[in-house]
Amino acid sequence: MAHWLVKTEPESWSWDDQMKQGAKGGEWTGVRNPQANRHMREMRKGDRVFFYHTGKEKQVVGIAEVVGEAHPDSTDAAYPAVDLRAVEALKRPVTLAEVKADALLKDGTLARAPRLSVQPVTDAEWQRIMELSKT
Repeated sequence: MAHWLVKTEPESWSWDDQMKQGAKGGEWTGVRNPQANRHMREMRKGDRVFFYHTGKEKQVVGIAEVVGEAHPDSTDAAYPAVDLRAVEALKRPVTLAEVKADALLKDGTLARAPRLSVQPVTDAEWQRIMELSKT
């Protein structure tokens, strides 16, 4: 199982919005960056995904699961989309500042490429964020 992180502006699509999708989940659309699109095509059913709020919050807030692999985005079929369902909120959100200050996380993709909307997370990074979140 691989791990990922997806980013969203909470004003556009928040963790609460994702939770409202229920057990079936919903389509993760609107990703246009070529590198992020490649990552989406690599996502597999059952992979776990950190849900990150950008903007003023800049923090990991929840865990989702890939329930549908890459398919044409319903908003523009030239791009891929995946289907995600919310699994659980983190007990304590983990901020970007904490990530950048952490010895294990400071060289990871989130710290180095904070604007990339879909990115891989290593097993060690996943475990560290889980520790920091107390989840």
